[in-house]
Amino acid sequence: MLLGIDTSGAVSVAVARGTLTGPAPEILVVRGDDRSRHHDEVLLALVDEAMHEVGAQRSDLTGIVVGRGPGPFTGLRVGLVAARSIAGVLDVPLYGLSSLDALAHQAFATTDAAPVTVAVALDARRREVYHARYRRQADARVTREAEPAVGAPADVAAELTACDLLVGSGTTLYPELLPATTQLVHVDAGHLILAAAQLTAQGAELADTDPMYLRAPDAAKPTARKSTLGR
Repeated sequence: MLLGIDTSGAVSVAVARGTLTGPAPEILVVRGDDRSRHHDEVLLALVDEAMHEVGAQRSDLTGIVVGRGPGPFTGLRVGLVAARSIAGVLDVPLYGLSSLDALAHQAFATTDAAPVTVAVALDARRREVYHARYRRQADARVTREAEPAVGAPADVAAELTACDLLVGSGTTLYPELLPATTQLVHVDAGHLILAAAQLTAQGAELADTDPMYLRAPDAAKPTARKSTLGR
């Protein structure tokens, strides 16, 4: 049984039956909380709620998949710390992948239009967005066309709107520059698990669980000590 956790924006938790190396996992339940600043208050409660709903306990887990972001420093850290702690206590594998990859997977999987290209834009604050572009190949493999990056909406609008679909929380903040083509805003942890299984089948290595911040946190350490005398 697999547990998925993503806190790149909202909080999303999913429980699935199966593994990342066999047939596609079966998503049993997905639970979430859209509030952007309550990750530490709701995450573990959502995990327990999801496990209870499927009649399982944490000890039944055989692997954990966590979203690496990019996302706000504090919220992203909550999810990664929780995932590492649970995996460490249970001594089960921990897998990490970009949250942008998961949202792109959801866009490809849930849209009837059969898009060839998908762009994802997530709120990065500071009037910027985290973004990436994806392409579905002829053999159905989904590949990322460029590494995840951060930039001003006006600077990336042309390349993102050129894709068949444009999704993510950035579209709700900058609709004139980044008009959404379908209403997918936050990462679904069920698709995080399914994306991880798909990438594993393609030979991807998902052992890296370091956060993808893409830039320094908002709160930076002072570079020089200030005098208490004001000199």
